[in-house]
Amino acid sequence: MEIKEEGASEEGQNFLPTPQANDTGEFQFTSIQKTPNEPQLEFILACKDLVAPVRDRKLNTLVQISVIHPAEQGLTRYSSTEIVEGTRDPLFLTGVTFPSEYPIYEETKIKLTVYDVKDKSYDTRSFLGYASFKVGDLLKSKEQVLTLSLRTSDGGKVVGTIQVSVVKMGEIEDGEADHITTDVQGQKCALVCECTAPESVSRKDNLPFLNAVLKNPVCKLYRFPTSDNKWMQIREQMSESILSFHIPKELISLQIKEDLCRNQELKELGELSPHWDNLRKNVLTHCDQMVNMYQDILTELSKETGSSFKSSSSKGEKTLEFVPINLHLQRMHVHSPHLKDALYDVITVGAPAAHFQGFKNGGLRKLLHRFETERRNTGYQFIYYSPENTAKAKEVLSNINQLQPLIATHADLLLNSASQHSPDSLKNSLKMLSEKTELFVHAFKDQLVRSALLALYTARPGGVLKKPPSPKNSTEETSSQGPPPPMRRQDSIPHHSDYDEEEWDRVWAHVGKSLNCIIAMVDKLIERDGSGEGDDGSDKDGEKGHSLGDSVITHPQEDWYEQLYPLILTLKDCMGEVVNRAKQSLTFVLLQELAYSLPQCLMLTLRRDVVFSQALAGLVCGFIIKLHTSLYDPGFLEQLHTVGLIVQYEGLLSTYSEEIGMLEDMTVGISDLKKVAFKITEATSNDVLPVITGRREHYVVEVKLPGRMFESLPLQIKEGQLLHVYPVLFNVGINEQQTLAERFGDVSLQESINQENFELLKEYYTVFMEKMPPDYISHFQEQNDLKGLLENLHQNIQAKKRKNVEIMWLAATICRKLNGIRFTCCKSAKDRTSMSVTLEQCSILRDEHQLHKDFFIRALDCMRSRQTQGALNESDDPETGCLTDNKPTSRHFYPVALLLVSSHLLVVWLILSLALLLAKYQ
Repeated sequence: MEIKEEGASEEGQNFLPTPQANDTGEFQFTSIQKTPNEPQLEFILACKDLVAPVRDRKLNTLVQISVIHPAEQGLTRYSSTEIVEGTRDPLFLTGVTFPSEYPIYEETKIKLTVYDVKDKSYDTRSFLGYASFKVGDLLKSKEQVLTLSLRTSDGGKVVGTIQVSVVKMGEIEDGEADHITTDVQGQKCALVCECTAPESVSRKDNLPFLNAVLKNPVCKLYRFPTSDNKWMQIREQMSESILSFHIPKELISLQIKEDLCRNQELKELGELSPHWDNLRKNVLTHCDQMVNMYQDILTELSKETGSSFKSSSSKGEKTLEFVPINLHLQRMHVHSPHLKDALYDVITVGAPAAHFQGFKNGGLRKLLHRFETERRNTGYQFIYYSPENTAKAKEVLSNINQLQPLIATHADLLLNSASQHSPDSLKNSLKMLSEKTELFVHAFKDQLVRSALLALYTARPGGVLKKPPSPKNSTEETSSQGPPPPMRRQDSIPHHSDYDEEEWDRVWAHVGKSLNCIIAMVDKLIERDGSGEGDDGSDKDGEKGHSLGDSVITHPQEDWYEQLYPLILTLKDCMGEVVNRAKQSLTFVLLQELAYSLPQCLMLTLRRDVVFSQALAGLVCGFIIKLHTSLYDPGFLEQLHTVGLIVQYEGLLSTYSEEIGMLEDMTVGISDLKKVAFKITEATSNDVLPVITGRREHYVVEVKLPGRMFESLPLQIKEGQLLHVYPVLFNVGINEQQTLAERFGDVSLQESINQENFELLKEYYTVFMEKMPPDYISHFQEQNDLKGLLENLHQNIQAKKRKNVEIMWLAATICRKLNGIRFTCCKSAKDRTSMSVTLEQCSILRDEHQLHKDFFIRALDCMRSRQTQGALNESDDPETGCLTDNKPTSRHFYPVALLLVSSHLLVVWLILSLALLLAKYQ
């Protein structure tokens, strides 16, 4: 099956509307009994004794399938088989499948038209004969097999027979075998149609959950012979995902909130000296413009209600730049004799890249390196903080915003427990308050906060130091300043007094001391309540809150609430003072990042958000599908919460021209996925779409499961443990542009990417072997030689061989053996992606399911053929979007380089012809 972009041709895809019964009962049709979420009808075809229009001509046969709806009597071309060459008894490997939502009934007629294809390249064919049948007749026939006579257009002459056989994947055919002899490439082999009882690939009750994120499935059915001349059945399904638009909208909403919060914090930074105040105003102006842009994009995305994916023709549209290109699930379901049923999933998507912004100056990898180098070397207008320090500042700010309301909530719960005079409840509330407060205090021990406070002091009016502060050596620099008189407590940051570096230590230490006072008071209250008698003990710590501890009433019915309330109030006050100081100082750090090269900085942020959004949409789609298919695999679930999942991206971009920039974008976007963690929760409604929380440095994707599925999970996952992913990218350019790059250009980018990601893959393998249970590892090592595959992959990367596709195959094999998620990407997820996916599928059938060696190429041709998609007379050119007649049926027929050379020769020929013509008339 080819990778769909805009949708398949009109044959088989324009579903006729389901007829509605009127008052008289008209248009009441008999529905087909079917399994939920399974195709309604699938059948295979074979012809016998075909009569050639010319004696001794070897036929190249193709069958076109059309549907005649009983209500409208309109003929709709649905699909066609592959072309079988050189035989009058063709047996077709490509079947026909009607998906669950297709309006087909027992009264529906199917028309089969047989053609002799004289020239595949230009679709030159002649009519041989046709036959038709009702679906009900096929289903009610003996063994659900019909043998029909093929007749000419006038309905007179019989030109052969066609056999129609219903296929039910996974069902036992009552032990009977249908022996069909086929002549392929001069070799005869008896093929036996027989199936073993399948083992369920995925539970049926899980399918509604999967259907909530997948839409518009397109199915193809194949049957291929195995090495022992038995049939295996393959159902290929390609589906769109509504996550293509859902995830970007979720992400943009979060980014807008994050940016609005940052802008507000910049405004609340307080009074600054004229230089820094002007910089702040300039930053706020540009940041407000960016927020407006994000809001406009979100508004436009909310209007998109038609398609579930973005086609490659829309990759340059501004309003759709956050949406991934051609995001699809490509699934192969294999049912083969003597083996378990198997599913093989690949997520296909266009390379995450900022196509609207273009690649004139390169992609993110180059742009970020250049930006950071220039910023480090140009610091006369601002204070340089490394990317690590900037990220740390954002992390601390995020922790503050999360912990402060949590601490306030737990403090109120403690007071509520005190008012109820419940010792057990009081202990539990105190435990939660202590844990959150300790995390809060720990967040401010970082040296960055001290450095930022000093930097902000220098930016206040009158706060000038001879040497500008630096976050790298802030300890040495602050120690050189003599300890001045202490600050007044009501000032959050000193303005006109000398800076006291020890004041910050005293401020945040007060939070811990306040908590200690609360703990001591609770212990005292519970102790006196248990003994029934009190004494006038005092607070041991002798610190803030000491006098409050001494004032405890000693009678048994003392008011716990009144004893704790002043201490809780003191804790909140101390915490508020710490938050105020820390927020201002760390916001000043963020101001430094934005102050340098404002437009460039914000455009880089936008570009990174765009690329990350595309990558995240694909990742969430892949995670949900993997979770669905492996939900009842204990080993997978153990790996999921113990180690995490490997996510392997197969890149097919060249290192030439614009695709270099795309590859640089893609590298950063996939690397940024390390910031993503997943959490699985139980769905409380029918809405099972994922929800994203967090900020740019750390996102959590909440995946909702229906109750029955959620209960099957391990306890660690049900308790909300974060599940991590480990993305790796291996890229091998395979097109003509890569040939030019290898001969005349530079492939060092591809080599460095592959080497870097091999190290990441090796690290994951090491952690996997260390953390997984020993019994699992011993069984795993018996089944897989991962160490040998890794060594082989490393050797191929080091070999630096041109277009070394062995790298892609080895990386994909390792990923599958490690229960990972597979992605295949090229520029638009069309031509190169479809070629790679179909080759991988046929290779899996050969290596894992004993596909007959003589049928490998034919199986590959079946999956790649455009004719099996229903395009016969007209071909839809995916690159131009136009319809043309008499074009090659394969989109890969002409190499791009040949077309380029031919066009140049054509120009030369025209110039020479014009010159000769002018010479003739002169």
